Amino acid sequence: MAQRYEMRFSGTGGQGMILAGIIMAEAASIYEDRNASQSQSYGPESRGGASRSEVIISDEEIDYPKATSIDAMLAMTQEACNKYFKDVKKGGILLIDSDEVKDVPKGDFKVYSAPITNIARNELGKTIVANIISLGIITELTKIVSHDAIEKAVLSRVPAAFLDLNKKALQIGFEKAKELLKN
Repeated sequence: MAQRYEMRFSGTGGQGMILAGIIMAEAASIYEDRNASQSQSYGPESRGGASRSEVIISDEEIDYPKATSIDAMLAMTQEACNKYFKDVKKGGILLIDSDEVKDVPKGDFKVYSAPITNIARNELGKTIVANIISLGIITELTKIVSHDAIEKAVLSRVPAAFLDLNKKALQIGFEKAKELLKN
């Protein structure tokens, strides 16, 4: 792993991007004993405005908790993509929800595209787990944390009644990423 790995999860308020960032940071810090910091930002309207969550993972102390050179970014909406993609570094990863992000930015980074919200709707019947599917995808694409660590972090954050749903969402994300890596 690089000394410092920066991630950004972005979308619309209410899509669970803040939770996705918290879960990723917990997977690294609690379940893999690494250093992690998580920060968040959203517009004045908590639902409907662009929001983002940033996570920094490092094997060393994190001296500056702001993400400035993004290794991997998730964009669930066009607005979030337009607003936040500019910090994705050369050789980085941009994962987009293909049903929402039609104007894909060009850059010196790899773009992966999947209909994340539609997968949640069609395969699980609940769009609310699109953020968990995206965590599965980004975990498999980046290998920044293990499957075991991200699963433990997800399951520690969801109500007991939704453990199976979230576990399935994460597995779907892992499988979708494997398909994307084949192409």
